[in-house]
Amino acid sequence: MERYAVASSNNTSVGYDATTETLEVEFLNGSIYQYYNVPPQMYEQLMQEGSKGRFLNTYIKNAYPYSRVG
Repeated sequence: MERYAVASSNNTSVGYDATTETLEVEFLNGSIYQYYNVPPQMYEQLMQEGSKGRFLNTYIKNAYPYSRVG
């Protein structure tokens, strides 16, 4: 999955696959997580947020199933 660099104090890049509704996030410590069944609107909101880390913690982290992939 292609990820795009983001300006964030917690994340370095974010990617999204609309076909599978999978959100992929790379954190500053190098870990990569995939969040599943994330609607496209949620991804769009994330990318528009000034604080991506806060948005992830509030709306995505405990709301969608995920796994560490890297």
